[in-house]
Amino acid sequence: MTEANEAFVLHEDPFSGNCYKIRLTAALVGVPLERRFYDITKGETRTPEFLSKVNANGRIPVLEMGDRFLPESGAACWYLAHGSALIPTDRFEQADMLRWMFFEQYNHEPNVATLRFWLGKLGAENLSDQQTAQLSAKRAAGDAALRLMDEHLATRDWFVGNGITLADIVLYAYTHVCEPGGFQLADYPHIQRWIARVAAVPGYVPMD
Repeated sequence: MTEANEAFVLHEDPFSGNCYKIRLTAALVGVPLERRFYDITKGETRTPEFLSKVNANGRIPVLEMGDRFLPESGAACWYLAHGSALIPTDRFEQADMLRWMFFEQYNHEPNVATLRFWLGKLGAENLSDQQTAQLSAKRAAGDAALRLMDEHLATRDWFVGNGITLADIVLYAYTHVCEPGGFQLADYPHIQRWIARVAAVPGYVPMD
């Protein structure tokens, strides 16, 4: 677990599921966060001050701890959850949790989250020709990721082990708000039941 005297600041955009992963992790382990907001559509994470002080990569979320800054949502979730039940103690289950976290970043987020941002935030009429040309392929890849998740959840309540872990948290963030990207949760009944289970976990906080 984190040290009791540590104070945390989350640099975030409330629309971002990657930022929400950290907020949900912190809530489930009882760690308070101060929140600082940025609008990435206005370039607020590309200012000289942000690049020099917060994250030279110009991205959020970033978890700030005193004079230390930790970018990347998976790393920040891991830091906050260390020593808690959100990270299994069994070696295989811990590796399996990481497997799903990598899957989320490689197969799920680039498709499900991207379409949510393009269609739900920017709007189809504002997409470039290049983005428009990618819509069909990204929707197919996103549906493939959701279908794999749904099949996995057909025989279990959680992605790893017998309780919620970081695997569930990172996959939940963009899955439960996927429909603005053109995905239909009604097509995935096992995911729907899992979404309800996550939302019922003590300490749960909703996305803004």
